Amino acid sequence: MRKSSLRRTVAALAAVTSLALAATACGGTTKEDVANEGGSAAAAGKADPNAELKKGLTVGFLPKQVNNPYFTTADKGGEAALKELGSSYKEVGPNSATDTAGQVSYVNTLTQQQVDAIAVSAQDPGALCTALKQAMSNDIKVVTYDSDTKPECRNAFISQASAEDLGRTEVQLLAEQIDYKGEIAILSAAQTATNQNTWIDFMKEELKDPKYKDMKLVKVAYGNDDAQQSFQQTQGLLQEYPNLKGIISPTTVGIKAAAQYLSGSKYKGKVKLTGLGTPNDMRKYVKNGTVEAFELWDPAKLGELAARTAVALSSGQITGQEGESFTAGDMGEYTIGEDGVISLGKPTVFDADNIDQFNF
Repeated sequence: MRKSSLRRTVAALAAVTSLALAATACGGTTKEDVANEGGSAAAAGKADPNAELKKGLTVGFLPKQVNNPYFTTADKGGEAALKELGSSYKEVGPNSATDTAGQVSYVNTLTQQQVDAIAVSAQDPGALCTALKQAMSNDIKVVTYDSDTKPECRNAFISQASAEDLGRTEVQLLAEQIDYKGEIAILSAAQTATNQNTWIDFMKEELKDPKYKDMKLVKVAYGNDDAQQSFQQTQGLLQEYPNLKGIISPTTVGIKAAAQYLSGSKYKGKVKLTGLGTPNDMRKYVKNGTVEAFELWDPAKLGELAARTAVALSSGQITGQEGESFTAGDMGEYTIGEDGVISLGKPTVFDADNIDQFNF
């Protein structure tokens, strides 16, 4: 049953008065605090896996950046799933991948509009907490996808794959290409990006293995998910480290920009590049010999799972607690892990042998 118009009016007024809170930090707020406000998964009661999926819901998608090809693909996956489920999709978001204040503003707007759920890719792990908790206190379900906030600030997080798998496999891919020897660098997105930093931590952990003793991570550079900045950062890395053997860029914007620079330089085929990219962006660079192999998940599936999770939460099939399971349409059954994390699955490695089999 949809919320009453009276409830919408009251909730909207409450959200307006809370706008000033969006600029404050999460402070010492805990999961118990949110539960007492009635906004947490636990406060929603026990999950009913047999509950019928609700129709007519509205789910707002808030990517890190609109008009970013990666998020466009992901959010279209969410839109298609919601249409199939009989619910409505809307997308809002900043034009810059570093506009955290803009993301906060959009969360507040969606809260005032009383959407049923919000799917957000967080630019910063803590900056959205106050606004997201306010949304949860208004009975709006919150799903993060691609990049997480703090666990107490959402109901569930859709992880692209195991963070550990992603971090370690990127090192493994590059190591094989450079014969486990030489200086390497990482070209990341924003310095505050939760997902990037988590993967990089696992990369550093992987590099501690004795088999990488002849490899050295010399720098982590930041292109802020901006093509021009990432291009310039790649150029700067090669000028600063003329003996560089490889670059890992765990960002679709970064790896494409780095490939573009390498393909037109004397370093083509000499400096190896891997990371996370889309087949459509990277196809030409694989075929012209700039890139041997890279990896990613299917972003459309990521967006689809975010949408289906949002609907399952809104319908009461799950609450976000560890061990709960639900069926995500043709994607199959998923089980919620520790801290409300749902893993999409293993990453896919793309190379010359299989890249033409994919179109995203």
